[in-house]
Amino acid sequence: MEIELPYKVNAHRRLCIKKDLIELCHWMDTVTKINTEIDYLKIIGQQLIKDQNAEAMLQGLRRKNTLLLAMLCKYEQELKTEYEYGKREYNVSRAKEHEKKRGVHIAFIQEFTQFKKGIYQKLSKYQRR
Repeated sequence: MEIELPYKVNAHRRLCIKKDLIELCHWMDTVTKINTEIDYLKIIGQQLIKDQNAEAMLQGLRRKNTLLLAMLCKYEQELKTEYEYGKREYNVSRAKEHEKKRGVHIAFIQEFTQFKKGIYQKLSKYQRR
C-alpha cells in the first residue's frame, strides 16, 4: 500500500532532488574534463617526463575516473527515477547518501590535484638543451 505524500512534502522532496541533480551534473562535468586532462598529461609524461611510475599512477587515475563517472551516471539515473516516480520523503538519511557521493568526488579531485602538482614539479625541473 503506497501512501501519497502531502503536497508541501512532495514539493520539498522534488526541490531537494533537483538540487542534487544540478550538483551531480557539475560533478560529472568536472570528471569528464579531468578525463581530457589525463589525455594531455599522458602525452606530456611520455614526451617529456618519461617516468614509468608517473605513467602507472596516471593509468590508475584514469581507471578511478572511469569508475567514478560510472557511479555518478548510475546515481543520476536513480535520482531521476526518484524525482519522477518516487514517494520516499527527502530526509537526513537521503542527504547523507548524497554527502557520501560528494565525499567520493572530492577525494578523487584531491588525489588528481596532488598528482598534477607532482607532474608540474617534474616539469619545472625540466631544462631545454
